[in-house]
Amino acid sequence: QVQLVESGGGLVQPGGSLRLSCAASGIIFSLYDMGWYRQAPGKQRELVAVINFSDTTVYDESAKGRFTISRDNAKNTVYLQMSSLKPEDTAVYYCNAKKFFPLTIHWGQGTQVTVSS
Repeated sequence: QVQLVESGGGLVQPGGSLRLSCAASGIIFSLYDMGWYRQAPGKQRELVAVINFSDTTVYDESAKGRFTISRDNAKNTVYLQMSSLKPEDTAVYYCNAKKFFPLTIHWGQGTQVTVSS
């Protein structure tokens, strides 16, 4: 059974930092591209950052320079280090695992991040 379990969300003041973690089980983690997405109330889910199986990273423009995605294949875990947080970063953050050939996609249950004073 595949599980992606996010943790690390919470309430933080503007300008603060958080580190999200996503622990994966039931998959061969090193074969998957791992991503973080977010969904704010009333908005569509959007990509924040992705790191592929060879550690190449891609960031949404809103995350560049503030967020860092990383992975630890030994721990089957992907991280999102977020700094200089803004109120507009408030959303539910979801972990995503994707593999091609065959196309296989898994989602976590999400973790709430609220940036507010």
